[in-house]
Amino acid sequence: MATTVLEHCQVTPPPDATPEFSLPIVFFDLIWWDFPPNQSVLFFDSPISKFHFLDTIVPKLKQSLSLTLKHFLPLAGKIIHPLISGMPISLYAVGDSVSLTIAESSADFNDLTGNHPRDSREFYSYVPQLPPATRSSDSIRVPVLALQVTVFPEYGVCFGFTNHHAIGDASTVVSFIQSWASINRFNGDIQYCSLPLFDRTNVRDLNGLDSVYWDLILKFCDSLEPPLINPPTNKFRATFVLREEDVQKLKKLVLSERKSVTHVSSFTVVCALVWICLAKSATESGEVVADDEVEHFNFVADCRSRLNPPLPATYFGNCVAPVLEAKSSHGKLKGNDGFLIATESIGQAIARTVFNEKGILHDAHNWPAQFEELIGKRQFSVAGSPRFDFYSVDYGWGLPKKFEALFIDGDGAISICKSREPEGGIEIGLSRPKISIDSFVTTFAEELRNLLP
Repeated sequence: MATTVLEHCQVTPPPDATPEFSLPIVFFDLIWWDFPPNQSVLFFDSPISKFHFLDTIVPKLKQSLSLTLKHFLPLAGKIIHPLISGMPISLYAVGDSVSLTIAESSADFNDLTGNHPRDSREFYSYVPQLPPATRSSDSIRVPVLALQVTVFPEYGVCFGFTNHHAIGDASTVVSFIQSWASINRFNGDIQYCSLPLFDRTNVRDLNGLDSVYWDLILKFCDSLEPPLINPPTNKFRATFVLREEDVQKLKKLVLSERKSVTHVSSFTVVCALVWICLAKSATESGEVVADDEVEHFNFVADCRSRLNPPLPATYFGNCVAPVLEAKSSHGKLKGNDGFLIATESIGQAIARTVFNEKGILHDAHNWPAQFEELIGKRQFSVAGSPRFDFYSVDYGWGLPKKFEALFIDGDGAISICKSREPEGGIEIGLSRPKISIDSFVTTFAEELRNLLP
C-alpha cells in the first residue's frame, strides 16, 4: 500500500501572464486566518498504465495548470504577512509558482473510493503539505496552494488539493478545479471556464471590519503561518448518499407536519437528518450526554448575492458568513419529533442570520465572540453545499468516481456536496472514531426507514 513520490516540480504561470498582481486580504478572508489548510482528494476511475501517465498525462496536466494559473494568479502567489505594520495582502510576482507532486500508489483503489467506513489515515499520502513559509526582516511569505497527482496503475488517478483557507472559500477552490479540468480537456481553450473576478472595491474594509479582525489576529493568534496537517490516528470516514427523491420526500414531510417552518430547503432537511442521527447514535457509541444538554449546529452561508451591491458568483476569495444560532436539547433531538425540531431550528437560524432585515453582515463585529462562546459546548458543523458539484469535473478521461473532504477529519465537521448520481441527490461525508461511525451507519439507515416509509 506504499505511495512513492516520482517527481516534485514547480509550475509557474506562462510568460505572458501579468508580471505582478496583488489583492487586499479582507475581513471575509481574515475569519479563516488560523484555520488549518483545506485538503481534499478527487479520484478518477481510469485504467491507465504508469508509462502512459508519465509520458502523456503528466506533461499535459503541467501545461494546462500553467495556463489555468494565468487566470488564478493569487493561487500561484503568496500571502504576505507584515511583521512591522500594515495589512496582509495576496501578492503574485514573476517567478512565483505552485508546488506539484507526482506520485504512484499500490493501494486498493476500489476500497479507497467506496462509501463504507475506511481508515482516514489512508488518504493522507495523496495530498501534499503547503510549502514552508519564507521570512524576511519585515514580512512572512506563505504559499497558498499545493497539488499532487497520484497514479494507481491500471486503476485510476487521484488529484490532491491543499489550500490556505484565507486565499479562498470552497466556491473559489471548486472554480479553480473546474477551470483546470476544462482547460486540460479542451487543450487550452478557456471558453468553457468561469473565470474569477478579483475586484474587491465593495468588500474592502467593509464597515471597518478589516482592521478589527486583523487586530484580533495580531492579539490572539500564536502563529502567522497555517499549522501542518497531521493525519488523524483514530478516525474513520464514510459517505452517505441521499437520492433526490428522498430529499424531496423529506421536504414534503416537513411542510405537511410543520406548515409554519421557513426555509425548507434541501440543505436544511439533509442537515436536520444528519443532526438527529448524530444525537441518536451517541449513546450506542458510548457517549454520555444528558437530555437537557444543548447541542449547536453550525454552518456558513455564501454572501456573494446577499451584499449590497451583490457580488458575482465568480468572486475570488472568501465570502461566507457563519450561521451559529441553530440549537436544541439533546433529548428533543432524540425524540419522535427530532427531525422536525432540527429542521425548524436550522430554518430559524437561517432566517435570523441570512435573511435578517438589517443584512447578513448586521452582526459581523460579534462573530469572533460568538465563536468563542461555543468553545467547550457540544456542537457540529457543516462544510460544503449541495450546489458544489465536484462530480462534473472532467480532465478528459471521464467524470470522478469519488470526492473526499479530508479537512473534516480535524474538527469532526460534516461535508456536503452534490451527489455523483446522474439524477441528482446529495452526498454526505462523515469522519468519526470507528465505534461512532459504525453506530451512525446503523442509525442513518433506521431513520431513513422511519421517515420515508
